Amino acid sequence: MGMVKFYKGGDMPLELHKVRVVQKLHLVPVERRLDAMKEAGFNTFRLGTKDVYLDMLTDSGTNAMSDNQLAAMMHADDAYAGSQSFERLQKAVEDVLGKKYLLPVHQGRAAENVICRTFVKPGNVIPMNYHFTTVLAHVTENGGKIEELLHDHAFQLKSDHPFKGNMDIDKLEKCIQENGVENIPFIRMEASTNLIGGQPFSLANLMDVRRIADKYGIMLVLDASLIGENAYLIKQREENWKENSMGEILKMMTGLADLVYFSARKLSSSRGGGICTNQKALYAKMEAMIPLYEGFLTYGGISVREIEAMAVGLRETLDESMICQSPSYIKYLVEELEKRGIPMVTPPGVLGAHVNAMEFCKHIPQEEYPAGALAAAFYICSGIRGMERGTMSSVRDEEGKEILADVELLRLAVPRRVFTLSQINYVIDRMTWLWDNRHLIGGLKFTYEPPVLRFFMGGLEPTSDWPSKLMDKFRKDFGDSL
Repeated sequence: MGMVKFYKGGDMPLELHKVRVVQKLHLVPVERRLDAMKEAGFNTFRLGTKDVYLDMLTDSGTNAMSDNQLAAMMHADDAYAGSQSFERLQKAVEDVLGKKYLLPVHQGRAAENVICRTFVKPGNVIPMNYHFTTVLAHVTENGGKIEELLHDHAFQLKSDHPFKGNMDIDKLEKCIQENGVENIPFIRMEASTNLIGGQPFSLANLMDVRRIADKYGIMLVLDASLIGENAYLIKQREENWKENSMGEILKMMTGLADLVYFSARKLSSSRGGGICTNQKALYAKMEAMIPLYEGFLTYGGISVREIEAMAVGLRETLDESMICQSPSYIKYLVEELEKRGIPMVTPPGVLGAHVNAMEFCKHIPQEEYPAGALAAAFYICSGIRGMERGTMSSVRDEEGKEILADVELLRLAVPRRVFTLSQINYVIDRMTWLWDNRHLIGGLKFTYEPPVLRFFMGGLEPTSDWPSKLMDKFRKDFGDSL
């Protein structure tokens, strides 16, 4: 679903929606793009959208909302406490995710804050399939540390393994035995692993993790922010579940977890987030954190209009024709770039297409942030904003030395139902030009480096005058064309 065979042209994604509201975009000249990159400190996070043509930074809060979500926002109950809008969201969470008790929060990292403040103590270890930047920061802030337990093949960026987000069960057993059950408050699984290319885990693997959790009496926590796409790829790739509906797969996944949290900015094409469980004792441990950090228990720092949109968006997650839109576009983009020799993370995952910057810019040392440099170079030649997922997104050790990332990726996020096929083809064209001129890209170095989550706000500068040379080559090849 979502991919259609064309008479002459192979498989291509087909939009399963029509466009009824449009928003103007800006494609500014290459000279302005270079100036904008300088003003942003060569950090795509700091670009203003007036200078961005296609915003492929993230899918967080940028998915298109449906007509039904927008309509639902009009009958929101804006009571501070006891809102009927919250009751509708709570019912949607129970129906879709199978959890009775819900704590609303303003977004996913707020859920991480509440969970880590409640359960993580100094000296604790949190096993996970792979970390996300904000969860790493919250675990560390509360005195814990993480153990990443992916299989070794997960870091083979070009492969055909369908579930590179799987947790290595042998590594999990070893982690528990070495650290002691008493030092492990929970095991965390992320659907799907953001930082290694949006790679999903299988339902069979989640069952194995649950078995180990039960064996040692450890809580299992599921980050369900991209659970819809993970469930879709389970249905596509895991033989045992091909005949099951999206709703059945989602309920099986969440049913294996003691605690489920999510960012609605990803999960339901709206804003906000939540923590949910069927265990009243777990709910009670976190309940007091919501009025302290988020808002009252029936709004959690979220607009009630967004709460209504969340409720509808959760139910729309069960619609395969909606959830397939992003994965099918990502698949098309990855496969077309691969045909042109561009090194991509395969198989195509969720969230976005991921370019292997370590291979694309293999002449740039990791200490000079090749993925960040590639993101800057791609913006200059295209006006497209992607996101660095590599050493810039990592941290330094206690002595100030870089902790080099396992992978260096440029992520080109593909939000649901936002881009047209002609825009995706423009991405392919400009990335092909940059691949042919990759020798012109140079490194970056920090000029301003915040101590936490530096990739959001940090400023950098090029290690040479490579951006001007890249612009000159672009002008030579394209003339006055944007």
